[in-house]
Amino acid sequence: MVRLVMILLGVDYLRSRWRSVMTLGLLSIALGAVIFTDALDGSLYFPIIPFALMMLLEGLATLTVAWTGMGGQRKLRYVKGATFCLSALLVLFGGEHGNFVLSLIFGTLFLVDGALQIVAARVVRYRRWRLATAGGVLEIAIAIFFYQPYPDHYAGTVAYCVAFGLFFGGWNMILLAARVRRMAANPAVEGAANAAVQEETKPAESPFAGAVWDGPPGPNEAALTVHVWTPLGTAKSQPRRQLIVDRYIAAVDRNGTISTGHAALETPEGVYISLYPAVEIDRSPNDFARTLRATRDNDVPGFFQPDYATESQAWCPSTQQVRIRNYDPARLQRFWENYRRDTTYNLTYRNCSSSVARALEAAIEGASARAWGKGDGWKPLVRIMTTPELWVAAQVRKRAATMAWTPGLTLDYARALSMLADPRHSGWVKMARFAVATMYRSRQRWRAEEHAAAQARETESVAAERHPG
Repeated sequence: MVRLVMILLGVDYLRSRWRSVMTLGLLSIALGAVIFTDALDGSLYFPIIPFALMMLLEGLATLTVAWTGMGGQRKLRYVKGATFCLSALLVLFGGEHGNFVLSLIFGTLFLVDGALQIVAARVVRYRRWRLATAGGVLEIAIAIFFYQPYPDHYAGTVAYCVAFGLFFGGWNMILLAARVRRMAANPAVEGAANAAVQEETKPAESPFAGAVWDGPPGPNEAALTVHVWTPLGTAKSQPRRQLIVDRYIAAVDRNGTISTGHAALETPEGVYISLYPAVEIDRSPNDFARTLRATRDNDVPGFFQPDYATESQAWCPSTQQVRIRNYDPARLQRFWENYRRDTTYNLTYRNCSSSVARALEAAIEGASARAWGKGDGWKPLVRIMTTPELWVAAQVRKRAATMAWTPGLTLDYARALSMLADPRHSGWVKMARFAVATMYRSRQRWRAEEHAAAQARETESVAAERHPG
């Protein structure tokens, strides 16, 4: 999440506030330590009931406005609201059994995530895979801590979760402050090993400052477009459905042919990033596991497609598109000029999806600071930290970094970042506007009905005068 916050806010914004961010991180860790220690003996000073009530109110409020979201945002709000409500109800009415169920849920989440991270690190063998393995082991250790009843017989489950959240959040803030303290440019957007990509610039005042939109860009609006060809949509024959696998990894048709899909990025300025292997990689089931390794022996020559029209005509149109208004064409152009010098293709660490993800990060650097108030004050940081899509984007980025960027992950990542780069109206604002519009339409209808009734009465009166008998 540290790198993602650096991307969205930009180094210029964060560097001037690194002391405050560092202080907040230290306070977060200290508060987490107090809450964790308090829960160890089972006698809680932590205000568990007020906290559960706040969670319940937040969950209900989220469910109330969830319908105002669009696409994945709506689903995310429903999931968040339902999760908060369920957790709060288990605390308020579940008693010891509720705490036990919560411990099983949280422990299982840590266990699955840690095991998946270890397996992916061992299979893919990307850079720093040993560090990722250590992180997975830590998550499994936390899962075991939640599973076993010692020392408080599950009474401190919620307090432990809050403490771990404060630990990880504080650690991320300390890392963020340490990295931006003396930074002149943002390493979070590096894609090619050339410092020119990171050259600090002072862009002109953004036309997106303070802008809020009701939805994605219209067909006639200038916007960056992420094109995704999903594995299911590009299968040569009828695919065999495999839950999650055919969405995020690959689809297998009835002939056994594997389709991994594709991703590309296009801008109105003429940048088109679509990396292909120069020679088709053998993706039969027997050799697919070998090609997954992010090792140099799996590097092959690649080439970049010239434009979307050429690619879609030679293959097929993209099956999904994500469009973003608030991007920096100059930063993206510098990234592209350096990235295109190396045409190496690797199915795991340098493929079409990873190229699009890196280009997208270069394009939206500082987007949240530009959109939320010209980068003044703490509003940009508070807004992105309280936006659910930041957590989603961070989880997608983490999964891609520990496994591999795929078209499915790139699609989810682009959708989450579009909500952060192009801010939408809050659910409460939409609800208020909807309520006002409904009242206005009702008032207009009532007036029309009253007018029609008055005309009917006048007509009856005239008719009665003409024909008194």
